[in-house]
Formats: sequence, C-alpha cells, structure tokens
Amino acid sequence: MSEQIIIAAAALVAIGIVALAALHAWQGWLALKTHELDRSGPRPTREIEGGAQMGAARIEIADLKERIRKLEAIASGVDP
Repeated sequence: MSEQIIIAAAALVAIGIVALAALHAWQGWLALKTHELDRSGPRPTREIEGGAQMGAARIEIADLKERIRKLEAIASGVDP
C-alpha cells in the first residue's frame, strides 16, 4: 500500500512539472509572437474584405460590375 502511494505521488509531481514546463513554453511562444507583431510595423490598409490592395481592389470591383452588367443583360433577354 505504501509503495502505491509513493508511486502515485511521484506521478502527480511529474505531471505537475510537465504542466508547468508546458505553461512556461506557451507563455514564451506568445511573447515571441507578440514581439514579432510589434516589430512588423503598421499593416497596409485594405480596401476590400478579401484583403486586396488598393489597385487590385479597383480592378476587382470593375470586374464585378462588368459581370453584373452581363447578368442583367441575360436576365432581360438581350444578348451581351
């Protein structure tokens, strides 16, 4: 009975040590990622949800408008 208690206590202590080491590693990783985000500087502004830059967003919007025109023409029965 005494040996089982010693083994259980040792296992509990080992689990605690592993958990503390994992917690310390997690906090270090979060600190590293925070530091990387701080160093990267300001992010460029995004014009649309998809994340395209200003010029690409305008081209994408123009393409969408053209598609809408074609669909409206098809819906009204006029051949585009």
